[in-house]
Amino acid sequence: MLGTPSYHALAAMAVTVAMFIGFARGRMAVEIVSLLTIAVIAVGLYFFPLPGTGPTEGLALAFAGFGHYALVTICALMIMGRGLVVTGALDPAAKLLERVFKTNQQLGLLVSLVLAFALSMAVNDTPVLVLLLPIFVQLAARGGLPASKTLIPLNAAVLIGGMATTIGTSTNVLVVSIARDLGMPQMSVFHFTPIVAVAALVALPYLWLIAPRMLGDNRTTAAVAPRRFHTRLRVTENSVMNGRELAEMLPRLPSEIEFHDAPPGLLKPMQRLAMSAPHEALEEAIRTLRGEAAPGWVLDRINRRASADRLDVLVVEMTVTGDSRLISRTLPTSGIADLYGVAVIGIHRPQRVIGGREEYSEGGDLRIAEGDVLLVMGIEPDLAAFARGDSLLRLEGARELPRRSKAVLAFGIMVGSVGTASIGLLPIAISALAGAILMFVTGCVKFDRVGRALSAKVIVLVAASIAIGRIIDDSGAADWLGQALAQGLQHLSPAAVLAAIMLFVTLLTNFASNATAATVGTPIAFAIAQRLGLPAEPLILAVLFGCNLCYATPIAYQTNMLIMAEGSYEFRDYIRTGVPLVILMVIVLSVTLALTYGL
Repeated sequence: MLGTPSYHALAAMAVTVAMFIGFARGRMAVEIVSLLTIAVIAVGLYFFPLPGTGPTEGLALAFAGFGHYALVTICALMIMGRGLVVTGALDPAAKLLERVFKTNQQLGLLVSLVLAFALSMAVNDTPVLVLLLPIFVQLAARGGLPASKTLIPLNAAVLIGGMATTIGTSTNVLVVSIARDLGMPQMSVFHFTPIVAVAALVALPYLWLIAPRMLGDNRTTAAVAPRRFHTRLRVTENSVMNGRELAEMLPRLPSEIEFHDAPPGLLKPMQRLAMSAPHEALEEAIRTLRGEAAPGWVLDRINRRASADRLDVLVVEMTVTGDSRLISRTLPTSGIADLYGVAVIGIHRPQRVIGGREEYSEGGDLRIAEGDVLLVMGIEPDLAAFARGDSLLRLEGARELPRRSKAVLAFGIMVGSVGTASIGLLPIAISALAGAILMFVTGCVKFDRVGRALSAKVIVLVAASIAIGRIIDDSGAADWLGQALAQGLQHLSPAAVLAAIMLFVTLLTNFASNATAATVGTPIAFAIAQRLGLPAEPLILAVLFGCNLCYATPIAYQTNMLIMAEGSYEFRDYIRTGVPLVILMVIVLSVTLALTYGL
């Protein structure tokens, strides 16, 4: 007979429900709800300790999340992801996917979902998402689908793929190990892959066509056209333009690029091409064509100084004020490069049409006017001196140029970290931490910029979720819920029993942890199978699948938290898209299990 839960178990369930309500209502920031949850657990266990423990042990339980290996893993993975972005290591992959997305955005999303599903069958979920996350963030920045519409579907596809093999996630390994300890035969790697494949055939169309429509757009909503910067790109000996016609180069360039008065015939060294484009498109064109938008000697000087002083090369926008000496001068006659060691690579002229004769010198260079916005490249001290010395107003939004010389190194560090974790040589926590340290040591990520890689919201959310998982487990709440489930399943059909077990484990994994769900659910499923006279394997697989149906809350799995900041997600976004997916997966998996095992 089911007994009454202890006061600690009741309190643990109450705190969990209160945290869920706080997240779902969205009236308080996620960080505040998370910190309040930790505080309630800490104060409660200090004055009312768990049986056999003291007040200080309760404090250790409440604050253990801040030193937990899961939090260290997430932070280390964020740092490695930052390293891939700031070095430009993922640009080739981003460009390849960008071509697919430009052909058809829906086709690009489908290809990405299938790729994520396939990769996570053999590689742990977290490394797969860490590899794909920066790519999709860059695609969003390049004008593709907004990150808020792609990251939750992408994450779900990764989680479904991880469910398909015994090595897909550490939770799968745990469930299979516990089942073997209970006397079941060892399952092969692809033992239950066909069952998951059937569910994926139903889930992937939902993630492809429906889920993105349920999510908002986290891009800036201001309907302001990007500034277009005018420049004159010089053909060099090493330029890919040398000896070719301009029309031959156009397919390789961003669509926003416009050329003005392009010369006919083959291009030759020292020719200059008048062009205009938004900031990022202009940089990409310069990189792709290997031309020079500023004198080569000043670009070399900037790179040498940045390397010697261990500083980042920045590209900033500066407005010309009425007091500036630059007014009516051209870039060649301004002496900017000689005086300050910076390079102006483009000029934006607002609210006027460029083309009047008075705006150009005899050499064809644009004369600088009040209100123009200069696109300036250099290191921070030189940029500050230029703005101060020539009366320029520096605008917000300075952009670091990728440290491309370290791109291969950053990619190698990521591959090494992911590889050692994927083959089981090292736990993901150790390999990720080692990778993050190498990112710092090699200079791929600057330690003083690490704050840009980490999200405070994710950190406190992880700590709170770990504390909730511990109190649910240690207070006996999980055991009591399992006993209640066992008593209520006696009169249900086998398919309904499978669905109920899956839903119970799903509830645990979305609000406690995968490990708690696996360790509690597996023995309960085995006992229910014996009590009801059913084969144990389908019930054990129902537990395994339920442990992986962690789509409905951000605290359910660490990959859910990794995408939270980049996608600008709220708690309700996970509920809105995750609950229908959980219901869909439970129905399909339960029916497929029942048919497969003849129940």
